[in-house]
Amino acid sequence: MTQNLLIRNARPLGGAPVDLVIRDGRFSPPGDQPPAEVIDAAGFIALPGLVEAHTHLDKTLIGMDWYENRVGPTRNDRILADREAKRDLGIDARRQSARQVLQTLKYGVLHIRSHVDVDTEIGTANIEGVIETREAVRDLVDVQIVAFPQSGMLPRAGTLDLMDTAMRAGADIVGGIDPATIDRDPVRHLDEIFALAERYGKPIDIHLHEPGDLGAFCLELIVERTRALAMQGRVMVSHAYCLGMLDPARQRALIEAMAAENISVMTVGSPAAPALPLRLMRECGLTTASGSDGIQGTWEPWGNGDMVERAKYLAQRNGMTNDADLAETMRICTVGGAEGIGLSGYGFAEGDFGDLVLVPARTLAEAVALTPQKRTVIRRGRMLVRDGEQVADLSGRFSL
Repeated sequence: MTQNLLIRNARPLGGAPVDLVIRDGRFSPPGDQPPAEVIDAAGFIALPGLVEAHTHLDKTLIGMDWYENRVGPTRNDRILADREAKRDLGIDARRQSARQVLQTLKYGVLHIRSHVDVDTEIGTANIEGVIETREAVRDLVDVQIVAFPQSGMLPRAGTLDLMDTAMRAGADIVGGIDPATIDRDPVRHLDEIFALAERYGKPIDIHLHEPGDLGAFCLELIVERTRALAMQGRVMVSHAYCLGMLDPARQRALIEAMAAENISVMTVGSPAAPALPLRLMRECGLTTASGSDGIQGTWEPWGNGDMVERAKYLAQRNGMTNDADLAETMRICTVGGAEGIGLSGYGFAEGDFGDLVLVPARTLAEAVALTPQKRTVIRRGRMLVRDGEQVADLSGRFSL
């Protein structure tokens, strides 16, 4: 139940201590009527909800038996193994997506963008399962669903029609993947997904793993289409490894071109992939978000979905140690994520949604470096987690 709250002595995004008031689910100026409850934040960091800007809710194995990973090293090896696992392991997209949402809620993840597989073997069953979870957790967590052609779209006849079906079923974003190396036709691949987005009035989020000049060429095509179709602010490129592989002049030119069209980039800070130039991206005004990608799945066994920990990974991957850089990685996992996935009412201004995560640290850098776990999570003025312990009764909502 939504409550009127007064949170005393909190540090919004690491700023000076202030008192925050939540009334009717939104941040409000102080008034004559005293709030129903007063919380002492003890000078801790206040975040407006962590943003998981890239994950795969339908594929996590959280709560299932341990998966013995014997998968080969290439992306195609992993795609094939993943397709087999859907058949053999009984991965129920509704159940598994709910498990991940509940696991990450305790960390303060209140906004999730999930890529959900669409292919000719499973059809749109995973989309339908995650839609069920999205509706069940609507008052707890915002879930955006990307219709994602993981196995390729053009080479597998019927997938494009299934993408259309997924959008009609309730997917929020049109997904794409490696237009050159998987679909083997970058111009047609991008034409098709931009056409879908235009048809349904939806944003786009494209997995782009392609390296070096090939990836840069695909990014240039994405920039051209974004400009031509006036899709500014509605296109995200996930991974974009090529940005970490170009010579400095081309790297800057491409980043500036993307920033000019308000195209955002999501990076997970993978230790096995080229590091993106986060400082340059910030300097050029390129919106940058982050995510956990797959959590405890068939692709890799890692991850718990804690976006404060993800901020630490970003800093470590980029050799960042000073407080300003660490604070920036936390902003990527909050404000950057919110901008990248198009959230409104996000922040601490009057009228913004009353979402709040208290992290026991005095600065953003301290929070990133130490990743303290005893957090307090408030959603629209409702206390969900206090000092790391769930206090809201969520029983009966899920069959897990």
